[in-house]
Amino acid sequence: MNQQNPKRQRFIEHVQGGNTFAGELSFLRRKYTQDIDGADVVISGIPFDSATTFRPGARLGPQAIRAASVQLAELIGRAFPFGINPVEVLAVADYGDCLLDSGYPQHLVETVEAHARLLISSGALMVTLGGDHFVTYPLLRAHAEKYGPVALVHFDA
Repeated sequence: MNQQNPKRQRFIEHVQGGNTFAGELSFLRRKYTQDIDGADVVISGIPFDSATTFRPGARLGPQAIRAASVQLAELIGRAFPFGINPVEVLAVADYGDCLLDSGYPQHLVETVEAHARLLISSGALMVTLGGDHFVTYPLLRAHAEKYGPVALVHFDA
């Protein structure tokens, strides 16, 4: 969110409904909530693609991943060969998307980093959906601040 201008932040929240691109979808039909006390895993989208050099669209990634995951939700209890259902063992919550102000891309790093700090401060594992390659930087900064040196496994299409 735009820390420098609270009035603009309220406007963006009003215009975007507080949830940039996700609509009513949640990852694997898990609970959509911003009350993450007690969550083991928190899913959050970073719908940003202004740093892409060729083909934009990564901002739609969180929405598309959630939409596809709804179809997989029915399989969740049967699809794992190791004998446990992860969503029965772990409390998984979908926090929604990080609220980004597209009018001020220079605030992206501080906004995403603050968003990640908030989620990981709860003690939950943060799983991030979508965004172009640049969103990795503020996410790693927030995780390194809490956990020390980090390594990265980056899935790319």
